[in-house]
Amino acid sequence: MTHPLTEADLAHLRQSIRVAEDAVAHGTHPFGSIVVSAAGRVVSSCGNNSLPPEGDPTQHAELQAVAAAFRVLGADGMKGSTLFTSAEPCAMCSGAAYWCGIDRVVYALSEHRLLELTGDHPENPTFSLPCREVFARGQREIEVVGPLLEDEAAKAHVGFWV
Repeated sequence: MTHPLTEADLAHLRQSIRVAEDAVAHGTHPFGSIVVSAAGRVVSSCGNNSLPPEGDPTQHAELQAVAAAFRVLGADGMKGSTLFTSAEPCAMCSGAAYWCGIDRVVYALSEHRLLELTGDHPENPTFSLPCREVFARGQREIEVVGPLLEDEAAKAHVGFWV
């Protein structure tokens, strides 16, 4: 089922971009994600915690946000939930969104645009695997909307990957 993009969706997406900017201010990678329940309530908000040497490479913002939302809502409560994220989810994060029951993903920065910003930086070895392709292999449909607001989302990355 396709949902029309609303002003609330854009506000939530901008909120995920602010989380990414806050992550940079706290010395971590510039990624941010929030999960919004079917009722429109922000259930979780997470930045990235994968920056070496202390960070854990599995602690991407999207993975943390969907796991936190699942702990709050449970499997039934995840129905109709949306992951808003400052960048397109990688294969790992797409898998986490799938397994946690996310029904919709709205993202800002595409994987292609992110690669242009990060280049071959060793802390962000991007996959050339769009989240739509990961979700297409699953047994249930996940709606994907994006990229949107790429220029806004790119600002947190400018100068970071030098």
